[in-house]
Amino acid sequence: MNITILTNRDLASCFALNRLIPGLADHQVTVFLSARVGSKPLSAPLQHLQFVEQDILNSLIAPFLDPSVMAPSRSCQTLLSFEQLGERIFGGVSTLTAINDAAGHERYAESKPDLVLSIRYGVILHELAIALPKHGVLNLHSGLLPCYRGVMATFWALLNKESEIGTTLHFIEDSSIDTGRIVATTRLPVQNGRSYLWHVLSLYDLGCARILEAVEVLDKGKTLECRAQHGSGEYFSFPDDSALKRFADQGGHLFKPDEVLTVMRQFIGTD
Repeated sequence: MNITILTNRDLASCFALNRLIPGLADHQVTVFLSARVGSKPLSAPLQHLQFVEQDILNSLIAPFLDPSVMAPSRSCQTLLSFEQLGERIFGGVSTLTAINDAAGHERYAESKPDLVLSIRYGVILHELAIALPKHGVLNLHSGLLPCYRGVMATFWALLNKESEIGTTLHFIEDSSIDTGRIVATTRLPVQNGRSYLWHVLSLYDLGCARILEAVEVLDKGKTLECRAQHGSGEYFSFPDDSALKRFADQGGHLFKPDEVLTVMRQFIGTD
């Protein structure tokens, strides 16, 4: 199959691609990246999170991994950058934010997707984009639907002191957000003392496994079993200062430096 992946230029998306792309080796894969999720100015704590999620990887780590810069003897790299992943797939990795505009849609259509996989993509797809792939658009949402729709679902689950978090693999069927038929869910117990970012990254092992299982079903010419969502749930946006303060007062952390270092070392290797 021709598979087009829509994702975001951030750490969690790169983490997810590292889980997905090896399992899609028998398919023609193209990846398009959005630059960020949302357009509103972020508060200081979320700006710090954005620095960890995007700037460290894209501006500091990725240039270091350029083959012309990186020492050839370096080994034990277990996570690849977006650019390195792009070298391993048919359609490469490139930025596409205006996917609903005429020129952007033309680039998207050139990938000739039989199936679109969406993970953290920062643009709401319109009807033409959704209708293009014959197998539809599958989105991996980092929250349990329909209870946690929208942005930073894991943060809101942690703030609400849920005992578990999870992902929902569902179809995108229209321009509404996180409302389509559900294919699969995963659940993970909350680990006290771990940060929001650690929990988000931890979701993608099982979540991406569910994606690969769905791809295998479709590749065999079968239909995915799915169910409609019941109940409207609640839509969450970026947390405001009040929510961030409550999270901090509960002992929550958006990220922890030691956890960030552990992940970044997987890009650099250990030599």
